[in-house]
Amino acid sequence: MDELAWTDLSPAEQRAIALLGTDMSVEICDAAALRTLKRAGLVRGSRLTQAGERLRLAAILQTLVA
Repeated sequence: MDELAWTDLSPAEQRAIALLGTDMSVEICDAAALRTLKRAGLVRGSRLTQAGERLRLAAILQTLVA
């Protein structure tokens, strides 16, 4: 699978990654966004995978640089 960029994600998917990155409950995340992120390999169970965490950190760094 090609590497996803933060801008490739919908706002709901971005919000879900941001929430999961802070150990918030999956229950407050959009269910459709979670399904999409799980299919993309960015979320497993209620946690970010390494790929999901890398994407989240890349988005944070991009924001700091801009």
